[in-house]
This record gives sequence, structure tokens and C-alpha cells, in this order.
Amino acid sequence: MGQNMTKYKIAIFASGNGSNAEAIMNYFKDNPYISVGALLTNNPTAYAIERAKKFGVLCKVFTKQDLAGTAVYNWLTSSGFSHICLAGYLLLVSEDLITAFPNRIVNIHPTLLPSYGGKGMYGLKVHEAVKASGDTRTGITIHLVNTKYDEGEILAQKFVEIVPTDTPEDIANKVRELEHKYYPEVIESWILDLRS
Repeated sequence: MGQNMTKYKIAIFASGNGSNAEAIMNYFKDNPYISVGALLTNNPTAYAIERAKKFGVLCKVFTKQDLAGTAVYNWLTSSGFSHICLAGYLLLVSEDLITAFPNRIVNIHPTLLPSYGGKGMYGLKVHEAVKASGDTRTGITIHLVNTKYDEGEILAQKFVEIVPTDTPEDIANKVRELEHKYYPEVIESWILDLRS
């Protein structure tokens, strides 16, 4: 990889439980090239905060107004962050932030986009829709973030089979395994492939 390799610093945005955030923090805890510099959340009671504390990762809580204004943007850019990873983050990312981090914000969606994406499609709602459809497989989509929910360029998709007896909760568990296994790996290759 070269002796002059840049050290990349990522910020994780999470709104809830934070299991994907924890998988990312664990994956990069000893990585020589990429570190998790902070976990940001719009939810002061998010369990993701507790997960970040286990890894000694700085936590910042912000409001919708902070995100719509310049507070989050200013802090990230002045603190030397190179990339942003969304991990169960439910708000639409502001255009200013997307402009400040062009093609450097990534998200994971718990199904195979473009199916079952868009505003309001998150968590168990996605898996209930998959179950109701009778689909025989589902999976994850890791994609770049643009100004519309779940419409950015797709970086990777991974699949899992569904059997008729699977409940939405069973489907969620299968998909979560894919998320934890592949999201950190895809983040790593995405970031390192962007080096100049």
C-alpha cells in the first residue's frame, strides 16, 4: 500500500441501536489506514452511544437544525474527517454535507435496492414488505449518498435466501448477519480505492 499512505478518519452517523456502527468500530479498531473518529447521532438516547463508548469513540449529539445549518458541516470539516458512514441513520443528509463530502458518504440499506427503498422504508418495515411480496431472496445494498433516499450509486449488494417459514424477524436476522460481515469490508475497499 505504500509508505505515504494517508490515514483516513471516518465519522459514523447512527440514530438507533448501533449494531452496524459497532461492527464498523470493531473492524477498524486496529486498522493502520482508517480510523473511526466519532459517532454522531440525532437521538440522545440511541444505544449506539453506549456502543461507541466501549471503543473510546467520541460521541456528538446534534439536532435537525444543526444538520440543516452549518454546525455539523463545520465541525466535521474542521476536525479532519475524510468520509462519513451512515449506519441506521434515519434523516436525509443535507445538500451542504453532500457537497462538502462528494462521493465520500456511504449508506447501507437492508434490502436489494431499488426495491423497498425510499422515505419511511427502514427497520422491520422493509422486512415486512419483503415477506409480504413473497420474494425468495433479499439482502443488503451499500451505496453512495445523494440528495434522495436510497438512490445513490450502488457499491455492493449481497444476497440471502428466504424460505416460506421465515418471519420478518427471521429475515431481519439474516440480513443483519450480511450487514455486519460485509459493510465494514466494503467501506474499507471503498475508502482505499479512492486514494490519489
